[in-house]
Amino acid sequence: MSLSTAVKEGDQISPRQVIKLDATGTYYKDLNREIRSLAQAGARKFEIHNVYGQRYLGTNLWGIKDRDKIRLKIFGTPGSDMGAFMDGPTLEVIGNAQDATGNTMNCGRIIVHGSAGDVLGYGMRGGEIYVRGNVGYRVGIHMKEYMDKIPTVVIGGTMQDFFGEYMAGGRIIVLNKFFQGNPPIRQSYFIGTGMHGGSIYVRGDVEAHQIGAEVGISEPTDDEWKIIERYVANFCSVFGLEKNQVKLLKREKFWRLYAKSKRPYGRLYAY
Repeated sequence: MSLSTAVKEGDQISPRQVIKLDATGTYYKDLNREIRSLAQAGARKFEIHNVYGQRYLGTNLWGIKDRDKIRLKIFGTPGSDMGAFMDGPTLEVIGNAQDATGNTMNCGRIIVHGSAGDVLGYGMRGGEIYVRGNVGYRVGIHMKEYMDKIPTVVIGGTMQDFFGEYMAGGRIIVLNKFFQGNPPIRQSYFIGTGMHGGSIYVRGDVEAHQIGAEVGISEPTDDEWKIIERYVANFCSVFGLEKNQVKLLKREKFWRLYAKSKRPYGRLYAY
């Protein structure tokens, strides 16, 4: 792959032009350098085909003017750390995503039309992630927020164990496939272990033995329902599921999981 397949090096590209790249057999560093070079030349819309495990897609676009207008549509299965440290662009995956998607993400949007792996949103501090399918273990670990930067993850399917572990801020909404006839919800365990901030909203029953000792459980308030409805509307919009929003308007059973203490392990510290 080379720049000459799209433009000559040094040329300017219209931001309306869709740049199509074939990632077949391309080393991840070369692919990311190519994307950055094209973005520096003015490209803002990309289609990247035949992605097969290339890592760090979308992570090296810092410092580029109008990077919040950059759109990467990825066909295939991107590798670990897609969108890591990302600050502005939008990544859309037509397929599944591997581990650590959105690692320490600061701003922007990630949309996954399939499922995603473990530690999605690790240390995430801003932006939005939408996953239509299921997610793996330790999703949302160490998520945080500051002032008006409140990271949000919406998951259409189910989650694995240690979900929201050590969560310090942000929001996660788990819909448990309510769009597909309400199948049985997977029993996840150790939810919110070490949680000391943020909120997790889960559709369906959550039993006391599934959550960490640091976690409280309550029904969402009216203000929290507004948050749930807003982000479910976004979820439906990005995946073309607007007709299913009526199910949320009927207020299906949701539970809010929250941290009972801001310092759950304070008694263990040595001074």
